[in-house]
Amino acid sequence: MRDAELARLAEEHGVATVYEDWRGRTVHVGADTLRHVLSALGVDVSDPRAALEAHWAVQEHRLLPPAVVVRQGHLPRLPLPDGARTWVELDSGEYAEPDPGLPLGVHRIHVEHAPVTKNGSAATTVTQSAPMLVVPDRLELPPALHDQRAWGLMVQLYSLRSRASWSMGDLRDLAELADWSARDLGADFTVINPVHATEPGPPIEPSPYLPVSRRYASPLYIRIEDIPEYTRLESAQREGIQRLARPLRERGRTADLLDRDSVWEAKRAALLALFNVRRTAAREAAYQAFLEREGASLVEYATWCALAEQYGSDYRDWPERLRDVTSHTVGKEALRRWPDIEFHRWLQWILDDQLAAAQAGARAAGMSVGIVHDLAIGVRDGGADAWMYRDALVSGVTVGAPPDAFNQQGQDWAQPPWHPVRLAEQGYAPFRQVLRQAMRHAGGVRADHVMGLFRLWWIPEGAAPDEGTYVRYDHEGMVGALALTAKETGSVVVGEDLGTVQPWVRDHLAERGILGTSVLWFERDGKGQPRRPEEWRSECLATVATHDLPPVASFLSAEHVELRDRLGLLRRPAKEERADAEEQVAVWRAMLIELGLLAPDTDPISAPADVVVALHAYLARTPARMIGVALTDVVGDRRMQNQPGTSTEYPNWRIPLTSAEGEPILLDELIADPQLCAQVRRALRPLTEERSGARSTADRSR
Repeated sequence: MRDAELARLAEEHGVATVYEDWRGRTVHVGADTLRHVLSALGVDVSDPRAALEAHWAVQEHRLLPPAVVVRQGHLPRLPLPDGARTWVELDSGEYAEPDPGLPLGVHRIHVEHAPVTKNGSAATTVTQSAPMLVVPDRLELPPALHDQRAWGLMVQLYSLRSRASWSMGDLRDLAELADWSARDLGADFTVINPVHATEPGPPIEPSPYLPVSRRYASPLYIRIEDIPEYTRLESAQREGIQRLARPLRERGRTADLLDRDSVWEAKRAALLALFNVRRTAAREAAYQAFLEREGASLVEYATWCALAEQYGSDYRDWPERLRDVTSHTVGKEALRRWPDIEFHRWLQWILDDQLAAAQAGARAAGMSVGIVHDLAIGVRDGGADAWMYRDALVSGVTVGAPPDAFNQQGQDWAQPPWHPVRLAEQGYAPFRQVLRQAMRHAGGVRADHVMGLFRLWWIPEGAAPDEGTYVRYDHEGMVGALALTAKETGSVVVGEDLGTVQPWVRDHLAERGILGTSVLWFERDGKGQPRRPEEWRSECLATVATHDLPPVASFLSAEHVELRDRLGLLRRPAKEERADAEEQVAVWRAMLIELGLLAPDTDPISAPADVVVALHAYLARTPARMIGVALTDVVGDRRMQNQPGTSTEYPNWRIPLTSAEGEPILLDELIADPQLCAQVRRALRPLTEERSGARSTADRSR
């Protein structure tokens, strides 16, 4: 009986007691997992029956949900009692009736009700209120994408070095890649990894998907010489900064693994010197305007950075008196450390400038979309966002993914999840702040693991990834907050909807104008065969692979199987895995030959470049709205950027761009070397020829 009541309690709080795994099998969640997850949500599970009755009592007297979310042009659906009076306090401060004419935005709805007692007299009037989000019913693609398909390069920015960058790619490298790919190749966008904030001191986490903050960006990506104050330095001061850069530039011309700690040590010294340079009146005015716009959030983030430099990057290890961002003690400590805090605020202003310049340059070069930023699914536990948004996050559990075909042990991403109720009660404000940062200087955003807006896989602290369960979110609120921010910023939204996804989730996202992600290697029909190009969905970003999969050259030779075997990541014999991998290559080769995209005598292992061309020709035949091309594939790189399921066992996120022979490729060479350019153009020919043909047709129709 207690287990049945525990299961009912879990369902009442959106915690799954049963789910379907990637093989289609039904899995029942263990009682220990349910108890742990419910406790993390703040539910007392010592007596499930009593907890159920207490929950029902609260719901009986609740007039409003934690947040009211309504699509523009519709009435809110509220099961209010007869006689209840409602009104809306708009974000402008005005009052209005809750009718279909409410403007987009985050408002507040109020309800007043005087319940009638059993003897017919009126009881004490009850007044309740909640945030009210009026969100777009559907996002529309930019006009430029209505008539033509868009394509662009996908790149891990840190891996793309130039002769001028400090041994890892930066925002000037991004601007130059976007400019070249737009002007010379006709690209419409450039997709990059998340550039969220990293630790303010070593050791710096390499994974861009495990940041300390999604609210702000990483100073590692600043191009020092592009800061206007650099030109105002004396020649001796500039030479001092260049002495810091030279060893890094030399290292950046090798295939050695990236060393973020060394990069930040040098850049921090240079940035401190530039921070102390007097700004012009116009620059100072721009800086003050930025600070005013960011307000208290930036002060809190910068305070975390200043404290982390002394106490470490996990606030849970700090002195107890400093763990509450709202405490008077933290405020006093901030005043004492104000010069350090001001430095971190200034860094974000510099980043804001350079992010804006990259997007403006991409659009000026002819891109219809521009830079597409990646939004990580979460943040590092104990980091800046976890400190700033502690009231909206859950401790004691982490986010991850259950086992699937490619990650058979499941994944633990070591990130705290949003609390479904507390986040809604705040009108999704922390989430909207994160979204606004990602979209502020972007033409689009790729939302990693977009299914997390519907449900997330929660793993109890200390448990294995396959011992978790799903926790449900109000998807109207989560997707609504995403759509509202995208509408405000004019951003295209691509949701990464790979893995175990309920079919209705993809339908809902498509209905809301959010593109999905279709990966060639995963596109199979009902019989397990490669899906023909005309059968692909149109509302998606189509790619050959992702950053969690091997480049084409490596996939064709099944090198990824040998790697996973060495790392102990397989759950069946390596011989079976290799046979399966070879079968996948064989069936795709047969499809490409059948479609006339690959010569019948082509050996994929010895001629991977030919297969790369054929695969992109295949994507060009799909109806996909957007096509993404991995830069690693067009230059022949073989190494994976990330091997899921590992941390220190593999050098994830530290691998620079290299050729098929393992030689480093710099951005300068990519642009100027005739042989390399010819290789890139050949790989992209199916897309560039399609674009040329579309333009010619458009010209003839005028």
